[in-house]
Amino acid sequence: MPRALKTYRTAIGFHDAYVAAPSQKAALEAWGADANLFARGVAEVVTDPALMAEPLARPGQVIKRPRGSMAEHLAALPEEKPASPRKAKARGAARPRPRPDRAPLEAAEEALAALDRQQEAERRQLARREAALRRARQDLEKRHQAERHPLEKARDAAAKRYERALRTWEG
Repeated sequence: MPRALKTYRTAIGFHDAYVAAPSQKAALEAWGADANLFARGVAEVVTDPALMAEPLARPGQVIKRPRGSMAEHLAALPEEKPASPRKAKARGAARPRPRPDRAPLEAAEEALAALDRQQEAERRQLARREAALRRARQDLEKRHQAERHPLEKARDAAAKRYERALRTWEG
């Protein structure tokens, strides 16, 4: 008999993630958790029927629901206090940090591009040599065939003469 499903919930960012599963272990697997969220107190069993309906309709599937509106999220942020001039000076806020030097990256990219150009030129040169070798092979095959044809013709004529002479001799 299959085990009864329970609905579990955990917080994922600005959402609650619900899942209907037979056990806490199965819920953790559905969420992709690598730690026991139940032991840490960040996951729980849900008993509210309104919150259980959708996960129970799709067992094993994680259902995400927003945890409040954007306005509520922004309102929950702590107020930022302006830094006192003395603290700003102590932190070095008067001078912005210099932008990282891009020159080493550009030099490496140019070296790689130069290598790509050189290797492409070598591939084109090799392709030209291969094409020349193919043409030379085709010319050689034609010449061999042209040299062979008259000799094969002479051999065939000699074979016919020999067969006639053999028939005459035998009989």
